[in-house]
Amino acid sequence: MNTLRAIHSAFERSEGILRLAPNWVPRLSNTPGRRLRLHPDDYFTLGMQRGAIKERWFCSSVHANGAAAPADEGMSYVALSDRQEDKRLFRDVVDELGPALIGDELYRRHGTWPMFSKFYDYDGRLAFHIHPDDAASAQVGMLGKPEAYYFPFQLNDHLGQFPVTYFGFDPDVTREQVKERLLQFESADNRITELSRGYRIQLGTGWYTPPGVVHAPGSVLTYEPQCNSDIGSAQENVVNGVVVPYRSLVSSCPDDKKHDIDYIMSLMDWERNVDPHYRRRYFRPSIPCPTVDDRYREQWITYGNDHFGAKELTVLPGQSVVVKDRVAFGCILIQGHGQFGVHDAEAAIMLRYGQMSADEYFVSEAAAQAGIPITNHSRWEPMVLLKHFAANHPHMPPAPSDD
Repeated sequence: MNTLRAIHSAFERSEGILRLAPNWVPRLSNTPGRRLRLHPDDYFTLGMQRGAIKERWFCSSVHANGAAAPADEGMSYVALSDRQEDKRLFRDVVDELGPALIGDELYRRHGTWPMFSKFYDYDGRLAFHIHPDDAASAQVGMLGKPEAYYFPFQLNDHLGQFPVTYFGFDPDVTREQVKERLLQFESADNRITELSRGYRIQLGTGWYTPPGVVHAPGSVLTYEPQCNSDIGSAQENVVNGVVVPYRSLVSSCPDDKKHDIDYIMSLMDWERNVDPHYRRRYFRPSIPCPTVDDRYREQWITYGNDHFGAKELTVLPGQSVVVKDRVAFGCILIQGHGQFGVHDAEAAIMLRYGQMSADEYFVSEAAAQAGIPITNHSRWEPMVLLKHFAANHPHMPPAPSDD
């Protein structure tokens, strides 16, 4: 069977609910938190020069780690059958199925699935860094990167070494003070987080981080919906005792701007960085969804932005339900086992690198609107899924009011 026929056949057999293969991403920096449910022997399976696996990406058509990485690193694959080798790039499946998969509106506006999500899992906090907006990112041929965080209970049996996240700067900090720290990047520990403000991580809640805001995520396994980009720039030159090279500061800058401190400063959205009401505007406590069905519950965990959203769905033990959404979505099962549409579904406990799983899916718009039959086969445990959407879900709550 040729590739295109195989894609359409799998789409029909699955009744519009595609199963995806685990998509592991190594990173050089930091220490793995070892909460990804990957076998302990496999964290360095790609070689010591690549670093440990510290992330798992969902519904991704984005390449990770730049030119040094394999061409498909970070890119999700759709399982077309139960045979290990029978899979195709998610990007190619979206291209082939188009509106039948993601809906007319998204296809017309973006021509592809415009977001992805991930788990990132570090034992120490990340470097204080920034993701530029679309205009600045376009200067290096990339998209801007807003992102959001949610901290699931199910994947955080420990909180790592530093469960505190820094966002922006204290409102009394000046541009000149920040510029002075950045000018020290190649000469001394710039200790730039001395100018920031930290928030202790609270499981079961999250944040929205706009582009242009400098931030240093804490050491908790995090579910992170985001736009289709892997751009970033470190503002801190020593993290957890490890030196960060200058190229990490200027990786988002055109070649002729890599030593232009004013251009580097311009990547920041200054007003958001020193917003005295930052927590009120960007902290995201969960918001329950209205439902008359006591067999399951849903809550919004990412909302209040123009780019993406996410919900947490919990089906109670022994229950069978049909859950509808208005738009296409990707999802990852993090607790329990049962039936998800036509699929036997189970949360991963310990996966080997390269092993197939039954925990990640992409649901077409038509299947979402018709409703997904879900059965929890456990007598005791809930069945819990995290669902990531593009910005077109009509019921996504707005950002918190300033009132």
